[in-house]
Amino acid sequence: MDFFDKIGKIAIGSRLRMLTEKITEDAAQLYKSYDVDLQPKWFPVFYVLSQGEEKTVTEIAKEIGHSHPSVSKILGEMSKKGLIREKKDKTDGRRTIVGLSKKGLQITEKIEVQYGDLAGAIDAITQQTQHDLWKAVAEWEFLLEHKSLLLRVQEQRKARESKNVEIVNYEPKYKEVYKALNTEWISTYFKMEDADYKMLDDPEGYVLNHGGHIFVAIYNDEPIGVCALLKRTDSEYGYELAKMAVSPRARGKHAGWLLGQAVVEKAKLLGADKLYLESNTLLKPAINLYHKLGFNKISGRNTGYERVNIQMELQL
Repeated sequence: MDFFDKIGKIAIGSRLRMLTEKITEDAAQLYKSYDVDLQPKWFPVFYVLSQGEEKTVTEIAKEIGHSHPSVSKILGEMSKKGLIREKKDKTDGRRTIVGLSKKGLQITEKIEVQYGDLAGAIDAITQQTQHDLWKAVAEWEFLLEHKSLLLRVQEQRKARESKNVEIVNYEPKYKEVYKALNTEWISTYFKMEDADYKMLDDPEGYVLNHGGHIFVAIYNDEPIGVCALLKRTDSEYGYELAKMAVSPRARGKHAGWLLGQAVVEKAKLLGADKLYLESNTLLKPAINLYHKLGFNKISGRNTGYERVNIQMELQL
């Protein structure tokens, strides 16, 4: 176990696999020593059928948490050994009902002694350990059912990479990327409109010179996202969050979240009591982000865009 002591927790899959293989090897020997003609991988299917009720493949798969093809393969192997019998459902000829054969039922009687000895051996191991492996496995299964290891690792990656994202103020050198990033997402889902060209072709004249601000997300010295805070004079809203765009190649680094936070904090510093935005429900990740920032849906506002079908506000 020196390797696992050295490499640590990141090898948990390999370590559990080795433990499983060791237990499975012993299980195979146990069946032989008790003169039980089973393979370890058959046990969940065999046990379900040994309870006396005939079941369909789908019912077995659901009960033991295996896939339908996996159960079908096991049943095929058990059938070759003469351990099961199959028949068509009288009410639905498309369904096959499975039960233990006479030979399979004989194993059920014989294996009861093995169950008792095995349970005693496991209890003895548990008494010699500081931690209850059975309870720990159940806890891991519960947690991974609600959020997979893959998703948890992805979250760690996002958190790490987001620390390298810096939000800076707009400079003329970012003019082209400001336009390019916004043009990319608008053209992907909708079409560019006159209002888009006005704001993107002249960010200084349309945004900055009218009391607005533009923020740029930088990752590894590369601009990966932009967002504008517009000064509005034509409504009850003093400011609007607009033209948020993050490069598809940089998603997962929380750039949108950081840009949104920068806009919200700037609006607060400028004395705004409400912040407004317009979007489209087709952009589900963006809508989720706005909700996360605290925006709520409103209606009845005039808009200058054809694509807008949702309007939101944030009470500051």
